[in-house]
Amino acid sequence: MRVGIGYDIHPLVEGRKLILGGLHVPHPKGLKGHSDGDGLLHAITDALLGAAGLGDIGELFPDTDPKYKDADSGTLLKAAFEQVKRRGYEVENIDCNIIAQSPKLKPFKSQMEARIAGLLEIETRRVNVKAKTNEGLDAVGRGDAIVMQAVALLRHS
Repeated sequence: MRVGIGYDIHPLVEGRKLILGGLHVPHPKGLKGHSDGDGLLHAITDALLGAAGLGDIGELFPDTDPKYKDADSGTLLKAAFEQVKRRGYEVENIDCNIIAQSPKLKPFKSQMEARIAGLLEIETRRVNVKAKTNEGLDAVGRGDAIVMQAVALLRHS
């Protein structure tokens, strides 16, 4: 068994869709990023890569490479997962936090879990997404940014 952690933070900006966990979440602002800005899938990607000893998302998909401009983060996660599988690992479970003052994410959590499970070829029950606030503190609490955290547990097959 191997454990990896992932973390991402993105500012919220006008003129972008809010994409989290592979879903469009209605909100007046979206996450700024080189790709589609889905920081939850980025954190999961980092957790998987870390657990498998394969570096991090920036090494695999650098934001200086124009081919990743506006890329679907689900596609990037899937590509990273293929490398993890080639190393002989299976995903035991994924646990995530999304820390956002708004929007309220409870209505979207089960859909995110299903989307992530589909990308990682595991049962939905092996994915857990939690939504938290920052109680009005710092940039997240002011609604200027969203933080995403993920832990991945891999099992060598």
